[in-house]
Amino acid sequence: MRKLIRKYFLLVFVFFLILVGALIGLFYGGEVSYKTPDSIAKSQAKILIEKVGRLVFLPGDETPTIATVSDPAALENQEFFAEAKKGDQVLIYTNARKAILYDPAANKIVNMATLNIGDNAPALPNFQGNQLKILNSAGENQF
Repeated sequence: MRKLIRKYFLLVFVFFLILVGALIGLFYGGEVSYKTPDSIAKSQAKILIEKVGRLVFLPGDETPTIATVSDPAALENQEFFAEAKKGDQVLIYTNARKAILYDPAANKIVNMATLNIGDNAPALPNFQGNQLKILNSAGENQF
C-alpha cells in the first residue's frame, strides 16, 4: 500500500513540475507579454533597422521615422513608390537626408532617395521623383 501511495505521489509531483515548467515557459517565452505598446514599437523598429542595416549602410547617429505603405495605388504616380507594395516600409532619416523603401517580405531595398527638406515644420513627407520633399502639415501626407 505504501509503494502505491509513493508511486501516485511521485506521479502527481512530476505532473506538477511539468505544469509549472510549462507556465514559466509560457510567461517568459514571449506568449504572454506585459510590455507597453511603446516598448513593443521600439523593439520592432530596432529589429527593422537591424534588418535594413544588413543590406545598406545606415546613419548611426539618428533614429529614423518609420512608415508602412498601406495603399500603393494612391502612391503609383510618385516615382519613389513605383514598385511599392502593401506592407513595404519607409525609413526616413531627416538629419542624414535619406529615405529608404524596404520590402520586408523579400528582405530587399526597393528604392532609396535623398531628402529635400524645406524650411517649414512640422514636416510630413511627400515623395516626388527620386527625391523626398518635406512639406508642412498643410501639404499631402498620404503614404
